[in-house]
Amino acid sequence: MDARAPDLAPDSLPGVAAGDTPGAVGWRRERGTPSLADMFATVGTARKGPLWRKLLAYLGPGYLVAVGYMDPGNWATSLAGGSKFGYALLSIALLSNVMAIILQSLCARLGVGAGRDLAQACRDSFPRWVSLPLWLSAELAITATDLAEVIGTAIGLNLLFHIPLGIGVVITAADVFLILALQAFGFRWIEAFVVAMLGVIAACFAVQIALADPDWGAVIRGFVPTGEILANREMLYLALGILGATVMPHNLYLHSGLVQTRSIGAGREEKREAIKLATIDSSIALCLALTINASILILAAATFHRTGRTDVAELDQAHGFLAPLLGSTLAPTLFAVALLCCGLNSTITATLSGQIVMEGFLNWRIAPWLRRLVTRLIAIVPAVVVTLLAGEKATGQLLILSQVVLSLQLPFAVVPLVMFTASRRKMGPFVAPRWLSMLAIVTAVFIIALNAKLVWDFWAGVAAT
Repeated sequence: MDARAPDLAPDSLPGVAAGDTPGAVGWRRERGTPSLADMFATVGTARKGPLWRKLLAYLGPGYLVAVGYMDPGNWATSLAGGSKFGYALLSIALLSNVMAIILQSLCARLGVGAGRDLAQACRDSFPRWVSLPLWLSAELAITATDLAEVIGTAIGLNLLFHIPLGIGVVITAADVFLILALQAFGFRWIEAFVVAMLGVIAACFAVQIALADPDWGAVIRGFVPTGEILANREMLYLALGILGATVMPHNLYLHSGLVQTRSIGAGREEKREAIKLATIDSSIALCLALTINASILILAAATFHRTGRTDVAELDQAHGFLAPLLGSTLAPTLFAVALLCCGLNSTITATLSGQIVMEGFLNWRIAPWLRRLVTRLIAIVPAVVVTLLAGEKATGQLLILSQVVLSLQLPFAVVPLVMFTASRRKMGPFVAPRWLSMLAIVTAVFIIALNAKLVWDFWAGVAAT
């Protein structure tokens, strides 16, 4: 039996095959109980048969991860970017998505190959004086994520049902019970709920884009990068917001934990195949996320920027302008429905991320419902305070700020991830190929460089005043 999951034999745990424990000597501590232990290895997989049949068992975690790439915070940055700069920032959305695919493939590799999520890997690899600040950074990132998602859900409730924002924020606590209810039927039900919501979101934007009738030539040109992004401080600020809203720190922790919900064979080849299938799953899901993210920016550019409304950053403001600009009362309703679905999905995945971070870094073991309630309250309390103090009109700027905070936290999750997966001592036969590690390093350097420029421009602006 194994201490991480008493009911499972050692050879049923990822990376714990007898005589084939990858990189055991590369870690400072032995592996402990897995995060999300109540969901660990609960989804069966097909060991034989065609690739598509095997892939079906692995489809799911990638879509939960993709939710984080289209959360309400992303809406705010995409709306602001599209309304102010037209289609120019589509290139940042595309670049962010490519970076996300690279990083999430490393998460799948770490979770399956090392049998650890990113939080556990940090705890087991670094001394406490390093891992604790990383934990605080992860908690700050999740708080910023939750702030965006809770406020986004509350705005969706307000637009559809005219519920005051303060009350709507409190109502979002109910997602804890939604997770528990779905989990009672199995983790696949959580995945099915999330995928269903994604289908609704995609359908809503398909109709809105059709009504907006964008300039498709300009859309295609928008995917080509321009140097103006670095030269224009405001454009860079929004570009970093899109980057932070797309490549989100909590998703790196989430994915490396969720891949362990699959029952993976003990053999080396079975684990290699699991890594491949999990990577395919996340790549497909992230392509869907790019489609939806691009749709938000295209909608803003085709409606607001084209008509001279270049200052649209508030979600409720965008909702109010859609009907007169598109000549249809259906568009704002679809916008609000999609926003609410995004908010519901995102709060679920952020709660799971908070649980993985708390358990992985601190090894806290408390009842699942209490863990989820604590992580949700950590987000709701600041969200209520911010909403009451700042008022409804400042929510859009708060959403954009939360995404920039996420971008600034990214290096503290990306750098350890790249380090772990590039280490043969830690990963053993599942170490990332050199070409993949190099792409990940370039991604990390790019993120750090953009963040450094943002901080430099901020202090330069302060000094100038």
